[in-house]
Amino acid sequence: MNLLTRNPGRRHGRSLRTRLLLFISATLVVVCAAMSLTTVFVQRAYLIGNLDDRVGNAAERSLGGAELQPTLADNLGFLLENGHAVGTLAARFDDQGTITAAAVVRQDAPPQALTAAQRTALKGIGADGAMHTRTVPGLGTYRLTALDSDGVRVLTGLPMDDVQDMISGLVVVEAVLALAGLTVAGCLCAVVIRRQLRPLGRVAATAVEVSRAPLGRGEVTALTRVPERDTDPGSEAGQVGAALNRMIDHVESSLAERRRGEERMRRSEERMRRFLADASHELRTPLASIAGYAELMNRGTDRIEPGLAWRRVTAESARMTGLVEDLLLLARLDEGRPLQSAEVDLAALLAEAVWDARAAGTGHEWQLHLSLDAPALVTGDEARLHQVLANLLANARVHTPAGTTVTASVEATAARTVVVRVRDDGPGIPTALLPTVFERFTRADASRARAAGKEGGSGLGLAIATAITRAHDGRIDVTSVPGRTEFTVELPAATPELPPGEPALHVRTAPV
Repeated sequence: MNLLTRNPGRRHGRSLRTRLLLFISATLVVVCAAMSLTTVFVQRAYLIGNLDDRVGNAAERSLGGAELQPTLADNLGFLLENGHAVGTLAARFDDQGTITAAAVVRQDAPPQALTAAQRTALKGIGADGAMHTRTVPGLGTYRLTALDSDGVRVLTGLPMDDVQDMISGLVVVEAVLALAGLTVAGCLCAVVIRRQLRPLGRVAATAVEVSRAPLGRGEVTALTRVPERDTDPGSEAGQVGAALNRMIDHVESSLAERRRGEERMRRSEERMRRFLADASHELRTPLASIAGYAELMNRGTDRIEPGLAWRRVTAESARMTGLVEDLLLLARLDEGRPLQSAEVDLAALLAEAVWDARAAGTGHEWQLHLSLDAPALVTGDEARLHQVLANLLANARVHTPAGTTVTASVEATAARTVVVRVRDDGPGIPTALLPTVFERFTRADASRARAAGKEGGSGLGLAIATAITRAHDGRIDVTSVPGRTEFTVELPAATPELPPGEPALHVRTAPV
């Protein structure tokens, strides 16, 4: 933001334009050079091929004339025949490669014999029909070939000056056209780039204005946005403008979220105060009972039997101990302390928990449902997982009337998850209570006082089940309507599939 404040978009815009122009110019230069070189090479290959054809024809014609006088190794009379172009060079040589006669055709004059230096330039050319390029002093560059027919060896060549001049002219023309094209393309690119980058200046100006807003203090509303014309997603500059607008939206939403966070913090403090009040009351009630019974026993009154008093003291002490242990467990789970880790069979664990629940609630009908296509094995703390199952079953037993059917099921498939469900056909959870059923000290009876003889908990059972499930990387959920309430616990499986050859278990449903 500081850089934008010092340079309101212009310096960076010019730098970007310069880089774009350099890049486009370099690309055009490379393309033009490649096209020019390709054209020159193709044209040169065509001209050289045409010249080689003419040289081959001239050599065959010279060989035909030399075959008429095979014994005269120094006779070049065939050069006087019509059809030989001006500048045609011909020579005869013996089987040792020594040139016996060499001459070049002139305009309106007899052929001119080559000098010793010129003959030297022709040495080393074999009579194999291959094309050779040699520079002959005083005559220029020639394209040469040599043919042999029954001991008659003739070397023939044509000048390459016309071909080289044509190629040089082509290079000059290509260079001029490329330079003119590059000039025109550069001017057009400069105009287009300047027009395309103009919105970036407006985007930068918007960013500067936003950077000057006091975002760190007070309420900031209606931050400046990039104009809609500069947010067209069809162009890069429009994408930058749209991205800046989204960032400004995020800034405003973050500020609003901060205000909401402060409000949530205030509500959290209120919940914490209520939590402390509930915990204090839950601990104070058994302490008051213990103190009352102890006072009666200390007075030695006959208003209460000593054995009953001791049993009540023991019961209230156990209740207080359980509450303290539940609070300590929640505190340890909140701190993220690691639990014991071992392989646990949830099917066996659920069966044990159902038997325990049946012993505690004989007025209910209990069913165990196993649907196992794979072993119901998970990795975790067996004691804590048993506590989760026991809490869910106790919740169904305590909050449903006698005669309610409670079905506990476990499902294990190859999907690497094990699902435990506890379902009952009781009256269901009140709709107003359902969103907070997993929170601590949540009870159907919102008051702290309990009716006499009414069984009830401290409101920590489902909260503990939730914390233990999350500590095992699982999740817990509940759905409830009148006549059907179902708690679902999903945990990651320890083994994804059965060992090879072992048959899958089938669905079994049976009353306990």
